[in-house]
Amino acid sequence: MSDARDFDPRLTPARPDLAATHLRGRIAAAHYADGTLMRVVATHTALRREPRSDASLDTELLAGEAFITYETDENGFAWGQSVGDGYVGHVARDDLDPQAPEPTHRLTALRSPLYPGPSLKLPTQSFLSLNARLHVSAIEGAYARIACGSHGGGYVHTAHIAPLAALEDDPVAVAERFLHTPYLWGGRTSLGLDCSGLVQLSLAAAGIYAPRDADMQEAGLGQALAIDDELAHLTRGDLVFWKGHVGIMCDGATLLHANGHHMAVAREPLAQARERIAKNSFGPITGIRRVERRA
Repeated sequence: MSDARDFDPRLTPARPDLAATHLRGRIAAAHYADGTLMRVVATHTALRREPRSDASLDTELLAGEAFITYETDENGFAWGQSVGDGYVGHVARDDLDPQAPEPTHRLTALRSPLYPGPSLKLPTQSFLSLNARLHVSAIEGAYARIACGSHGGGYVHTAHIAPLAALEDDPVAVAERFLHTPYLWGGRTSLGLDCSGLVQLSLAAAGIYAPRDADMQEAGLGQALAIDDELAHLTRGDLVFWKGHVGIMCDGATLLHANGHHMAVAREPLAQARERIAKNSFGPITGIRRVERRA
């Protein structure tokens, strides 16, 4: 039987003291737990490496996304695994609810106010982000009532939502809507996101699953293309990878990527980005992947 340290900790709900029951017999742990399925009832919430509010942000979960909780500690953090992409970490327990209903719709706007009632004149302090998963319990005029289990809910404009089955045709067009969004390590919202978060969200809006981190995406997405000096064979939607970084092509020569150089989602000539990135810690291009759009 293997030790938990032999597996990728980002995707393996196992520690020396506790592991998911389905890993019994594969990974040694002092205790095993079945886990409880919960959903995010905040507009979004942080998944952190350690159970502290000042711990490193690994990724974020959006409203309505599912999370399997294996332990809740005395400080109010739930340790578990995201159902959507398998990421493991610690989430504030108050942002999760086992009673939250199944989503019926997703947010299609880049960002949308969550109102306390069916009127755009009402004050709001909450905003949902693209791909948030919502349970619509009723339509009242131009507004959809959103149910969030024991945490209440709110209203969003019907122009900003669509049924879960209604997907985008072009993931690059989705990514382009994030242009100028601030760069945020671990971010997955319109308030801030990182390179792989941009790719994951954009592909998801088009019904294409993508892992969370750039190395996972390079290993698991699409078809590998050749890397040469000219890169004349690239086309819209191709993914270009460096060690720890990824961007998506808008056309055969233009790269869109969330990056720390611009501290934002930026569009620039691939040749220019390639030259600059080669000089820093990311080094040369390590891979190019072509992801086929869904039929």
